[in-house]
Amino acid sequence: MITRVIILLRILKTASVDNSLARIVGSMSYWRVQPRDTIAAGIIMTPKRIGFVGFDGVTACHLVGPADTLAAAALDDGYGNRIPCYQICTIGLNSEKFRAESGVVFKADETLHTAPDLDTIVIPGGEGLRRNETSEKISDWILTRANQARRIAAICAGIYGLAPTGLLDGREVTTHSQFATDVARHFPSLRLDYRRSLVKDGPFYTSSDLHAAIDLSLAFVEEDYGRQVALATSQKVMLPINGNGHSELSKPVSFNSQPTDRFAELVPWIMRNLHGDLSVNALAHRACMSSSNFKRAFKSVFGTTPSDFVENLRLNEARRRLSMPKRTVDTIAASVGFSDRDAFRRAFERRFGAGPGRYLTNSNPSSSVISLTMKKDHLR
Repeated sequence: MITRVIILLRILKTASVDNSLARIVGSMSYWRVQPRDTIAAGIIMTPKRIGFVGFDGVTACHLVGPADTLAAAALDDGYGNRIPCYQICTIGLNSEKFRAESGVVFKADETLHTAPDLDTIVIPGGEGLRRNETSEKISDWILTRANQARRIAAICAGIYGLAPTGLLDGREVTTHSQFATDVARHFPSLRLDYRRSLVKDGPFYTSSDLHAAIDLSLAFVEEDYGRQVALATSQKVMLPINGNGHSELSKPVSFNSQPTDRFAELVPWIMRNLHGDLSVNALAHRACMSSSNFKRAFKSVFGTTPSDFVENLRLNEARRRLSMPKRTVDTIAASVGFSDRDAFRRAFERRFGAGPGRYLTNSNPSSSVISLTMKKDHLR
């Protein structure tokens, strides 16, 4: 079995943490990511918001399949907290519920008029897009968002919602073979090749069917977070059975991405050296990058600066060590890289809302009430 090196996995192998925290990058849940999860994770990384357009006559699996795949992509902060890579947002044409081809009814989070800023827009397929009223509403809305969204994708017949904008004119695209002739007739300016399952041309992505849509989602993960995170996500959502009855990992399709695999080694190293020099220059040297390139690449992956990321890890580890017996605030501060006691206290209180002394004297891992009590006392 191929060993998959995943960002943060080695933290759990080398940092002497409890096995109950051993969640790897890419750990997934089919539950919707709740706002509290995003808030907790926002300390390290802000999830990228992906908008899926819904409409009457949508193909349900074209919406749910890719959305679940993206929702499966996650990092772990090394303390058992799941950090979602994406926030999924369904967008309806209006405030009414919409019914899929199969009869499944959806209630959208937002409408075309209330949708927030989106990193990526995805238009699922479905016979509903063959109706002019539906395709016109979607294409008109896409034109208002084209300069704001980083990526726009169409799945199968979803091309009927994107092609009328003219944004695909002269670009390479694909769609399901069932619609190829009709698409070519209605949109002759497209460079259509239905034999290709996935096509990227600039910021626009098209896919031919459900399987290609899943691969498209995995390609997004790889572009945004690196190949190892994409492989971990793929392992969770795509396990086809071969002729021998064993599961096979379906590899994600890469669009000439530049994965940041070197961070898979860097982050565990940080955890092992919290007491040492973790300046930007030191981290960049460890990653074999220039300081400027390192800072840009690091922020693109984790959504925060290296210094804030390191401070967060140091404070989280300090809080964990405060619950151990026969420890002092000063020794713990020094053990996680704070040479100045007052600076440690200020950073700790800013992060957790209470001074380290309270965690040292009152910490009880089995109680969920203590931290709430401390916060209330602090506010009085």
